[in-house]
Amino acid sequence: MNRIGSLWVVLGMAWTAAVHADIRTPEPDWSSNAQIDPSGRPNPYGWPDAVFEEKVRKGKLHALQYPLEITGLLVPERQALRVLDSKPGDPLFGLMKSILSLGSEFKDFKGFWKWLGLHDYPEVEGEIPFPKGVRPEQPMGVSLIERNGVRGVTLSCAACHSASLFGRPVLGLTNRFPRANSFFIHGKQATRWISPELFRSMTGANRKEVRMYAETRERIDSVGLKMPETLGLDTSLAQVALSLARRAETPWAERDPVSAARPRPNPLETEVADSKPAPWWTVKYKTRWLSDGSVISGNPIFTNFLWNEIGRGADLPELVDWMEQNREIIEDLTTAVFATRSPKWEEFLAAYPIETERARRGERMYRESCAGCHGHYDKSWQGPNAGSTVGIRYPTRTKVKDVGTDPGRRQGMRELARALNPLRFSQQYDIVIEEQAGYVPPPLDGIFARFPYFHNNSIPNLCALMTPPSSRPRTYYSGEVKDPSRDFDPECVGYPVGSKTPVAWRTARDSKEHLFDTTRPGLSNEGHYRKIFTREDGSEKFTPSEKRDLIEFLKTL
Repeated sequence: MNRIGSLWVVLGMAWTAAVHADIRTPEPDWSSNAQIDPSGRPNPYGWPDAVFEEKVRKGKLHALQYPLEITGLLVPERQALRVLDSKPGDPLFGLMKSILSLGSEFKDFKGFWKWLGLHDYPEVEGEIPFPKGVRPEQPMGVSLIERNGVRGVTLSCAACHSASLFGRPVLGLTNRFPRANSFFIHGKQATRWISPELFRSMTGANRKEVRMYAETRERIDSVGLKMPETLGLDTSLAQVALSLARRAETPWAERDPVSAARPRPNPLETEVADSKPAPWWTVKYKTRWLSDGSVISGNPIFTNFLWNEIGRGADLPELVDWMEQNREIIEDLTTAVFATRSPKWEEFLAAYPIETERARRGERMYRESCAGCHGHYDKSWQGPNAGSTVGIRYPTRTKVKDVGTDPGRRQGMRELARALNPLRFSQQYDIVIEEQAGYVPPPLDGIFARFPYFHNNSIPNLCALMTPPSSRPRTYYSGEVKDPSRDFDPECVGYPVGSKTPVAWRTARDSKEHLFDTTRPGLSNEGHYRKIFTREDGSEKFTPSEKRDLIEFLKTL
């Protein structure tokens, strides 16, 4: 190429970059009254095609590597790795194991990230991008942040919103065994025992690293923590409310040593309002957020940052400054979440082909009992891709329905609304929380990957969901789903129960943690049956064979 040609190429690249940099799109309507297309808004800002894919890629990277360098809690990386590399017999190993109350199954700290519930990056970069193009040694969800000349460790969005599905990592899928709450609880316990001086002598930390540790130690006093009722659920709602009870009752909820030492009483100290982290690919269809639709206004990513940082002891004016200076990061992350695609049955379970004729018959049951709340899925039943979805029509305004499921999660929002709505941050970003009288019937894309079901994981599979509540399994075991022939029930779509439960799950050292008991507070498996699977007189609408047809149809979504 001659010099003139090269010059035109350079000028063209510069012009394209300048145009992309100057693109400004209107802020979407994030209220429950928003008018959105029934097929959803996977590109909420309306980015041009040339920009959209790059926005999604950048947003995924922010989900994997937490972007808030002003985050409240950071542990110096060098010292964290030293702890993880310590061996039995080392004084540091014994001290940390004792402080963190870790049991005999912890022979070393090599399995710490696995215990935390985190999953490795894929071997090859693809749908999940690698930071700086290099596959990280640490799993998805572990973030390294540079601050004041020190690299600190924290957890990112992917800690709760990524998982392994039959051995393949999926970003945006619910982490079935998140222990982020445990991570913060153990961390707070450790900081009580370890003073900055002891931290320096134990780990050889330098002055800047000790300062980072001391700042985290001071901030974590303002963080209220609570263990989930059972493994697989998250207590972020309670953590935010209990943290605000440890701050001043002012518009900016400043950190206050008096409130931290004597937190105000809050019902969520004892009430159970746990839920599982939600999958991302359903967000694009909604005009209100969370499983109960209680966030009726505000960008859900803004809300998420606010919750995260209250639960990490951050200063809210500092958070506002960061958000004002980093609007592009928020736009990218929002775009990535809304653009997330659901996994498909045939991509993961090709060895268990869908019975097309059954699925086609099941479409009738779906339209009769499910579509009004969960959305219409228009299907093509011809050709090699029979059963593929050609159109989705979800309600243009998100509904909330009370179908008798456990009320604890939605009732807990009452306390959060009282504490969050008056905050200057909430008012500045138009975040409004309103307690609901039910839960949002979610779109059912990728329903096969979202087991166990209900917001509280109380239903192990779709067969149990379509069983009268009095006959549903009272308990079941959960476990890692690696082998679909052993760890998954392809016919019932979800965890195998009863005699099908893998022996390894029943006999594992942590089997008690993986035993889900629906009689415990907040874990009820009641509801979602009457007038859905029954007629007005209480008689059954569908035969067992018809229910199996319906399940076959749900596999196609």
